[in-house]
Amino acid sequence: MKHIVDAAITNRRDFLGKIVAGATIMGIPVLAPLNLQAAFQNEGIVDSGNDDPEAWVNKIKGKHRVVIDVTRPHDIFPFAWAKIFLLTNEATGTPEKDCGVVVVLRHDAIPYAMKNELWPKYKFGEVFKADDPMTKAPALRNPFWQPKPGDFKVPGVGDVAIGINELQDSGVLFCVCNMAITVYSAIVAQNMSMDAAEVRKDWLNGLLPGIQVVPSGMWAIGRAQEKSCGYCFAG
Repeated sequence: MKHIVDAAITNRRDFLGKIVAGATIMGIPVLAPLNLQAAFQNEGIVDSGNDDPEAWVNKIKGKHRVVIDVTRPHDIFPFAWAKIFLLTNEATGTPEKDCGVVVVLRHDAIPYAMKNELWPKYKFGEVFKADDPMTKAPALRNPFWQPKPGDFKVPGVGDVAIGINELQDSGVLFCVCNMAITVYSAIVAQNMSMDAAEVRKDWLNGLLPGIQVVPSGMWAIGRAQEKSCGYCFAG
């Protein structure tokens, strides 16, 4: 049994090493080799202190279903697609209560799962290249949490309610990748000379209400498709 566990740990470290290398290529600074042992010291990649992710998957209902894969900030599109799916289904005879929409926040999109106070503290706007649609500068808040009426407009359509809280009110399910939280919190902690476990804990404690932590974004996409969700890449 021990050799199986050791092999699993080794494979996980190799995989995460590749992720860290990718982060460097994408411009996220890593000042020294990441201590992956510290990143996972007090938890497993599935342990999140959140509800059972399998039970969350079973909440996916509806006649028409889609999973929206959000890998990075991309203006309003990660949230607009969910609203468009609901609006156009309603226009063709299926009310939103009979639709199932899952939004998976993974990779560089994970800060959208977090409360406003974490954004300036960890410079999410700069680290993840997430601009505020209002200022066009690196965001110092989560612009899609409890937006003001009229914050988001679409030409030819007008005001659109695409805040995360507004979409949740329409039945949209949101989840966030625990793998990405673990890796990126360790990278940010290292660059800020902080403890990786404490930063990760802070991020998890700072998640928005109603957002499910899942083992990984890929896990969630797979489970959603097993529940007959069509796939949409948010771009």
